[in-house]
Amino acid sequence: MTLRRIRVNGHFGEWLQGRLGPQGPVVLITMPCPCTGVDVFLDPQCAQTHAGDAPVVAHYPPHAVKALLSALRLRTAGQFRIVPRVAAGLGTGVSTAGLMGIAALAGWQGPPEQLAKACIAAEGASDPLMFPDAGSLLWGSRDGIIHARVLPPPRHEILGALWGGPRPTDPADDDFPDISDLVQAWQMARRLPDFTALASESARRCLARRGPQTDPTDSLAASLGALGWNMAHTGAARGFIFAQGTVPPHAPAVLRDAGYHGILRFEGGGS
Repeated sequence: MTLRRIRVNGHFGEWLQGRLGPQGPVVLITMPCPCTGVDVFLDPQCAQTHAGDAPVVAHYPPHAVKALLSALRLRTAGQFRIVPRVAAGLGTGVSTAGLMGIAALAGWQGPPEQLAKACIAAEGASDPLMFPDAGSLLWGSRDGIIHARVLPPPRHEILGALWGGPRPTDPADDDFPDISDLVQAWQMARRLPDFTALASESARRCLARRGPQTDPTDSLAASLGALGWNMAHTGAARGFIFAQGTVPPHAPAVLRDAGYHGILRFEGGGS
């Protein structure tokens, strides 16, 4: 038996994230990203002492992997290795993508709803990366519920960067602002500037409530001529949102000079 591998894409923060009402569930609209995610490897030669026990997994406590496999009624022997394309804890979906890869290499072929529930059983929260239309969902990250289906923004380009270091998500943390008005406005939006304005407002509300207060992304987005910006509401990812083909050539250098790192570019959105 030979080394097996699977690649799972991640995301780059959220367009929106907050509570659906002052005491409502934590919901989000994710920003899918082909530049982030993980490669997951399974080496069957590195068998565990007891077949079916949770294998040793980088970035994951054994009890989380055991909970995932148990929830999906899967058993496997061998050693998993997770290689993230962006470091864990920065708000790009490394945890969920890694669990998805583990499940796939262990033989999972079931519905995404069940996989999401298993990820929540393992870690207490989940991104909606297991859904093929992840960017079109108003997703309950703690309850694993699709609260609504939404339109994705029109085609756009993201200049992404990281502000600060790792800050792993605490699944018990629900200290987010109410964004029910933003969700309602999102359902009515059709033009890219309308969507980017809502993403920017969600990010501002998050920073006002949770910090860091010194984050310069809002002012930099304006100075670079971006339509708006987004953030990982529990991480370091920051995205500057542009119409396709309008990212200024000097923008990456400006971000590096301002202290950002991990700069990348990708396109997204609907038609």
